[in-house]
Amino acid sequence: MPCSLFSDGTQTLLVSPTRMAVPSVWCLLVLQLVVMAAGPCGASVRVISRIAFGSCANQSAPQPIWNAITDFDPQLFIWLGDNIYGDNKHPFKLFGKERTIGPWKNVERFFPATEQEMRQRYEMAKNNQGYSKLRQRAQVIGTWDDHDYGLNDAGKEFSGKDTSQRLLLDFLDEAQESPRRKQAGVYASYLFGPTGKQVKVILLDTRYHRDPVFSDGTILGEAQWKWLEAEIKGPESEVTIIASSIQVISNLSATTGPMFYMESWGRFPKERQRLYKLINDSKRHGVFFISGDIHFGEISRYDCGCQYPLYDITASGLTQAVEKAVPPPLAFVVRVVAWLTPSTMRVFAPICRYRSCTYGQPNFGAIEIDWDAVPQRIKVEVRDENGDPVTGVDFLLSELHPRSMNMADREKGGYQQHCSLEIDLPWILRYRLAFLFFGTISVFVAASALLAYIIISISMKFIPKNILCILHADWTILSSQYTVLYLQHK
Repeated sequence: MPCSLFSDGTQTLLVSPTRMAVPSVWCLLVLQLVVMAAGPCGASVRVISRIAFGSCANQSAPQPIWNAITDFDPQLFIWLGDNIYGDNKHPFKLFGKERTIGPWKNVERFFPATEQEMRQRYEMAKNNQGYSKLRQRAQVIGTWDDHDYGLNDAGKEFSGKDTSQRLLLDFLDEAQESPRRKQAGVYASYLFGPTGKQVKVILLDTRYHRDPVFSDGTILGEAQWKWLEAEIKGPESEVTIIASSIQVISNLSATTGPMFYMESWGRFPKERQRLYKLINDSKRHGVFFISGDIHFGEISRYDCGCQYPLYDITASGLTQAVEKAVPPPLAFVVRVVAWLTPSTMRVFAPICRYRSCTYGQPNFGAIEIDWDAVPQRIKVEVRDENGDPVTGVDFLLSELHPRSMNMADREKGGYQQHCSLEIDLPWILRYRLAFLFFGTISVFVAASALLAYIIISISMKFIPKNILCILHADWTILSSQYTVLYLQHK
């Protein structure tokens, strides 16, 4: 019998024993060599032990963080969205003909760029010296978020999404015959490593099919859900990384509203519960999430989504960060607000740089898998521009295996440190930040009024009486003249 290998679905390599006296073992050797030479086209036999990831990189801003990422020496880099800032925006305007903020806003602040503008911005990002150096040393894959999708906070309604999809895949050097160029959306999966050391990366598309934010509709769309179900229920891997451009576990909007809101799976509770149920029903082990979008880094954990803890490591952003949006002297205010914001899912790790265990300066994510350790371990960190960790978790891979106890037993036991949802917090705690914000404004207004009253009172007390008499006389004269003019007019 001949030995066959389908290398790309259309071509066949045949080594026939009728023409060459080749033992079957040589057929297996040829098969292995060809597969190894085929490279990482969705699957690779390379052992992957170091993975970096990041999001929110403004192509026009300095990007020194690539040096730290390159020094980490990742074998794989994963883009989590906002890989460029492709849309345009009007300036903040509270008054005037075109008002972009405030209750009387009449113009949307963000508006789409042209295809040429998007292409130029991708070229600028791709030609960045630090990023170019990384591309020479590591494989790069990724998905998108709203700003590289084409419009801030946009979903399935955005008309330019097909053009944006083509430009993103060009940026990622996706092959012209890739299925990603033919499907509706940029979701994809990759498998790395030999049996026993396999890492599966699932890239979600949270934009192309997403319903409006307040609809509690779908994020992925049914076609992507069907694909995801097949991926999750498919062959096992030691590690499965699900990459989502928006946070899966944390739902900070439940505690930061009504002042401001952030996009997350938590704002689509039915979709998030469907995702948890899929992972739980599949009995798949080794699953955790990575995400971006929010312009600060943190690690979240949920213990009641499936039969082991689910982690979500958020790295955001490579250039865009909340502390860079305010003057440097006010950076501490951002840290205080982060500390005061209630969060039931955040992991408070010993290595956290700040008390809030968030990091509001440029950052990236780093994953290290120790395959040779007994038992095998994984370390996931958020790192700063110098490559130093600012928060992180370190655990055994065996901890991400379904437990023998069922969900009801776990809920009765102590395994629920991170089970309370933000929306279930007592209202006085859930809206603590809003109370503090509006309370501070009220105190400021009251203090300003009191200060003005004191100043006026002191001024009146120390103004000489003769000046007051003169002012009173002048006022009497003006009143009389006005009365005469009024009577004449009548």
